[in-house]
Amino acid sequence: MGRSDGSAQSAAFDEGAANTIWFYPRLAASAAFKTLFREGMSLVEDTAAYLDGPGREQSRSLPRPAALAYATESMRLTTRLMQVASWLLLQRAVNEGELTAAQAQSEKHRVRLAEQDVACPAAMFEQLPETLRAFSAKSLRLQARVAHLDRALAEAEAAHPAPRREVAEQFERLRAAFAR
Repeated sequence: MGRSDGSAQSAAFDEGAANTIWFYPRLAASAAFKTLFREGMSLVEDTAAYLDGPGREQSRSLPRPAALAYATESMRLTTRLMQVASWLLLQRAVNEGELTAAQAQSEKHRVRLAEQDVACPAAMFEQLPETLRAFSAKSLRLQARVAHLDRALAEAEAAHPAPRREVAEQFERLRAAFAR
């Protein structure tokens, strides 16, 4: 047996990686994404309806420390859902051809999908209305799913950037020049 420096193994790995079929870009444009989109937007609507109606009434009956925790958690919940909804809307715009992936990527800097936990300690969280706790839990699961998809799409894009469309770019330049 001879010594191996690993270069043959490394070359085989690189070749395999080049032939990898990336699942996530297809998932982002699939029926599964449409389901995720509907679930996300439905959660946004249901949460807003709760916070504007029954949640507001429930918060008024809480003791002061729990009411403060309710206000803090509802703000964090709203922020989390708005960030997820923004990401979902950007991805849908790409899927429907309203934005290019590059345009969406330039807008993504405004969307923070940072993992968050609930806004208060567990003992205080348990004192909050059950409906608010359920919406918070659902939003955290949705955020985790979206963040996972976002990371996978970024990895796929980094590994296989979209090919340049040089001819299309030239036509765009010509069109812009003659539009003046």
